[in-house]
Amino acid sequence: MKTTGVHKATKSYEAWLAGHTALVPEDVELKHREMASAPFPFFRATFYRWAQIWPNTCARLVDAPTVLAVGDLHIENFGTWRDAEGRLIWGINDFDEAVNLPYTVDLVRLATSALLAINASHLDITASASAEAILAGYTNAMESGGTPFVLAERDPWLRDLATSKLRDPVAYWAKLDKLPVVQQGIPESAAVAIERLLPAQDLPYRIKHRIAGLGSLGRQRYCAVADWRGGKLAREAKPLVPSAAVWAGEVQGVSDILYQAIMDRSVRCADPFVHLEGLWIVRRLAPDCSRIELADLPKQKPETKLLNAMGAETANVHLGSPQAAKAICQDLKKRPKGWLAEAAKAMEQATLADHEDWKRG
Repeated sequence: MKTTGVHKATKSYEAWLAGHTALVPEDVELKHREMASAPFPFFRATFYRWAQIWPNTCARLVDAPTVLAVGDLHIENFGTWRDAEGRLIWGINDFDEAVNLPYTVDLVRLATSALLAINASHLDITASASAEAILAGYTNAMESGGTPFVLAERDPWLRDLATSKLRDPVAYWAKLDKLPVVQQGIPESAAVAIERLLPAQDLPYRIKHRIAGLGSLGRQRYCAVADWRGGKLAREAKPLVPSAAVWAGEVQGVSDILYQAIMDRSVRCADPFVHLEGLWIVRRLAPDCSRIELADLPKQKPETKLLNAMGAETANVHLGSPQAAKAICQDLKKRPKGWLAEAAKAMEQATLADHEDWKRG
């Protein structure tokens, strides 16, 4: 796809998106306002733009081995959930843009998000050190075969970090209860998808309109809240579409939804409450089952160890493409020192320029 300005790209992408799923105009307008607020929200909301400008900006990285990649990876795309044994797990928790891409895309995007967080004073680490931490974690995990992050006996520092701001259950459920009720217009397929993930048949529930995230903001999102056996529970459904990399022309002739595939293949402890039902991804919502935002982390945090873990978790996902592991390790050894920091800096500058252009528009 020929590269255009960010405004034309956004208009083109949203028209393409509307051809795949119904959009909520008010939420799209909110997304546009959030994009103007600061560079980091703009970055989170515009993976489609990243996919469009990446090949030219990082031309020396596009020939790297291909994996089933996260695509829209950034430092706020990590969170916690409970596995089938009830253990608290940490890792990447959103695969809306999963697609086959060079492994370098995920690494550069993660490192670029760290730079934007550093500039916004959310991380206290140098740009070069952040890239080195991510790359070291990724390389070590790729060479060792990866390990899930189970926050029990292992990684106590990460457990303390992840649980330090687990949402208070009373406040969490009160917030969900205050969301506006959706009275009509709920697609039958969404209701069926939600009901299949409820713990009992014919369980009464209320559908709420929930606004969350930035990359998928503008799509329909239905949150079912119910009272069950002395407590509350919630399930959320949102529609999936092909990755924005398809729109950008980075993936030729492929439009499959790969969310379930990337979860199933990765080296991880699966969340038993995340399922793809038709074109709806349904997940459990709970205080300890959510994305961790930078603002939720304590001011004093081990940045190097955290970014190192993010790099390792990225490798856990890429190891789901086992045929690429050996080639990736060989490719990493051939890359010059500082390649990740250099590429992240180039994409950061491109992102900042686009953000300024978006604000002017």
